[in-house]
Amino acid sequence: MLIPPGFGDRSIMTKLGRMVYYTAQGEPWPTESGSREKLVFLHGLGGGSSAYEWSKVYPAFAADYEILAPDLIGWGRSNHPARNYQAEDYIALITEFIEQTCDRPVTVIASALTAAFTIRAAIYRPELFKSLILTTAAGLAEFGQDYRTSGPAQIAKTLNVPLLSQLLYTAGVASSFGIRNYLEQRQFSHPDRIYPEIVEAYLQSAQQPNAEYAAFSFVRGDLCFDLSLYISQLTVPTALIWGKGSEFTGPDVGRRLAEMNPQAIRFFYHSNDVGFTPQLELPAFTVGLIRKFLPLLEASS
Repeated sequence: MLIPPGFGDRSIMTKLGRMVYYTAQGEPWPTESGSREKLVFLHGLGGGSSAYEWSKVYPAFAADYEILAPDLIGWGRSNHPARNYQAEDYIALITEFIEQTCDRPVTVIASALTAAFTIRAAIYRPELFKSLILTTAAGLAEFGQDYRTSGPAQIAKTLNVPLLSQLLYTAGVASSFGIRNYLEQRQFSHPDRIYPEIVEAYLQSAQQPNAEYAAFSFVRGDLCFDLSLYISQLTVPTALIWGKGSEFTGPDVGRRLAEMNPQAIRFFYHSNDVGFTPQLELPAFTVGLIRKFLPLLEASS
């Protein structure tokens, strides 16, 4: 995977296998652990996702924070067990990762469906979390708009045959054309912001052995849930950042979720100039928003 200068990889063992994460390991970044606060960056799911998704953002915080940016199980360079993944798997993995790597409550910055998993993890284990900064945090089944009933999800369910799934994944997803099409259709508001390095990074993740298992779990909708059923239980101070979304995750979804729990969700920011991954589409803009919200959440807590 493509890693920013001064960063290297480490790993932990989880119940589902080895999880790789990236952290500062050399110049120009401080490398002592334990003395600085940590920031955990969690990537979204789909189309070859990995910690690369945040790699244009987290170096901006490396001088002041200890950075932890994992590849979730089933993605990137972490293990890819052959299984049908469920939302509960990733909620447990987020909790397990923080338990093993953080010795105090931590700020987590997460995107998309993983951001929704993070909210549920923070509900179950609030003592692990200091604050949350989340982009397009939705479970893809809110307010009567359920991705699981969509055409792509229904088609994917009919293809649950190992050999056929493998062939379709290799030809349609784990290719430069498939990756670019996914980024244009689902991730970016402005396709002209997609450059070759982004496609290559997603392609490297998508081509890992057994990568199709997590990808098809996502496409089938196995990971989806209705976040509105949980959001009122959140107590950790949170900021939501919302880019231009699909029919399932437009800004109205974010606003309605925020209005359900204003005590925890202190800030909601919407921009039509970015899509699902503002951290890749406009990294400097995303850095600015995170820097804005970090002290505000600190003060509000």
